[in-house]
Amino acid sequence: MDTIASLFSFITWPVSWVIVQFHKVYGAIFGPDTGWAWGLSIVSLVILIRICLIPLFVKQIKATRAMQTLQPEMKKIQERYKNDRQRQSEEMMKLYKESGTNPLSSCLPILAQSPFFFALYHVLAAIASGKKIGVIDAGLLESARNAHIFGAPLAAKFFSSDSQVSALHASLTDVRIVTAIMIVLMSASQFYTQRQLMTKNVDTTVKTPFMQQQKMLMYVFPIMFAVLGVNFPVGVLIYWLTTNVWTMGQQMYVIHNNPTPGSKAQAAYLERLTKHVTQHGKIRRRSEKAIVKAIVAKGRDRNEFERKFVNALNKAGLAAQADGTVTKSVAQAAAQTEDGAAAGTDTAAAARRQQPKRQSKSQRQSGAAKTGDSPSLEKSDAPQDAKPAAAKQPQKSGSGTRSKAQSGQRKGGPQRPKSPSKK
Repeated sequence: MDTIASLFSFITWPVSWVIVQFHKVYGAIFGPDTGWAWGLSIVSLVILIRICLIPLFVKQIKATRAMQTLQPEMKKIQERYKNDRQRQSEEMMKLYKESGTNPLSSCLPILAQSPFFFALYHVLAAIASGKKIGVIDAGLLESARNAHIFGAPLAAKFFSSDSQVSALHASLTDVRIVTAIMIVLMSASQFYTQRQLMTKNVDTTVKTPFMQQQKMLMYVFPIMFAVLGVNFPVGVLIYWLTTNVWTMGQQMYVIHNNPTPGSKAQAAYLERLTKHVTQHGKIRRRSEKAIVKAIVAKGRDRNEFERKFVNALNKAGLAAQADGTVTKSVAQAAAQTEDGAAAGTDTAAAARRQQPKRQSKSQRQSGAAKTGDSPSLEKSDAPQDAKPAAAKQPQKSGSGTRSKAQSGQRKGGPQRPKSPSKK
């Protein structure tokens, strides 16, 4: 490990300078010789490095998504040229070139922070040996050697000898307990991060050897960190535990807000998005618009969860647009127009029902005769009064015969000619 760390000695000066600047800030709060001042300086170094690596992390996500998209094509190439390894490799490289993907892009964050990791290891090893390095002079060196994290010096290791630990004014038991706990936490965080990726953010519709490799790495990486961790100083364990926690939180954010298509995380995300859109009728953020836009662009190539999302919008009377927005569907707009027209028809029908009933000619004549006999009825212009008068007119004749209008004339048709025999 010391040999590898010496290869990155060129970067020890900037790493030591950053640690010293943070130490000045935390030293004014907790004291310059405390483990909190030096430990938080290492944690701040990790956070600063990871913030600078965010563009590479975004590129890593895109590369991982592209590799997952290519899995069906890669599987076809493997089956087609399973007996010709050279041709298989050539076709794989050709596929990567045509799609613009690079398998090494998924390793960019780890590769980019490796120089800082080994530079920090080199700095802490120099502190343990009592050697000045970078901008750490004699005064800072003595302060760092006296700094303890829960009783363990920053430069102590799990397998440090009793004499080495005593020179750092600490107990070997305290060192081994603290380093063991930190190694377990470091390995557990690595395992959880990889497991979260495999169980929630992997396309379950595609079964390829790539998924089997990821499952294997889920167990290999924690074991590897546990084996190597016993040779790391406490300060390096703080560094690696911090970067694992950062990676875990960063990945949780990505899985929650930008999941892999076809994964369980996408199903949960689209379910939450469906509830919000049906309640508010619009998309909230740009990231959501980008996901809806991608779903619309897929057309018939949508997976099960995406089709369920589109169908849920249609049932709610909404439609996803090509620009990622959501509007009312044509069917709902037509239904609203029909509802408005039906409401207008019902209003007109109600108005017609309130108008007076149309009277026949005989009723109007009878009503006119009644009005002539009773002058008081002339003053009434309510049409309802004419109908009872017409109904009472046949009873006043006293002969029991029908009126002329009822006997000699058909309602609504021409009169019959009289028979010649009755002349």
